[in-house]
Amino acid sequence: MACRIYCAGCKGKAHRRETLGLRGRRVLVSRRWTGKTLPDHKADRAEFVRQILAAVGIQRPDPSRLIVKPVEPGDKNVPPREHLIMASIAQRIKWRAQYETARLEASPPGEQKHSATQIAA
Repeated sequence: MACRIYCAGCKGKAHRRETLGLRGRRVLVSRRWTGKTLPDHKADRAEFVRQILAAVGIQRPDPSRLIVKPVEPGDKNVPPREHLIMASIAQRIKWRAQYETARLEASPPGEQKHSATQIAA
């Protein structure tokens, strides 16, 4: 049954009056036609980004040399939480800039449609 916003006959949770306006998954999920789960889509996207970065020579650092372990309460060698958050944000900005650079370098050159200056007649 096709519903627009609300219809009394629809049994779908997304169309009930009490759940209208709540965020959530209200569209047909792709796993119904692709058979992929969310981790599968995430892995596909990560592989796509790796391929774009590798095409322009940007390699992912090797994480095998890193050791991750829980921090003990009161450990003096741990930076403040604010510094960790800001470092994480800075790393994310750096990754995004690398991806955008790689995407622009990997795309075929196109014609510029708009000019910043007027062409004199």
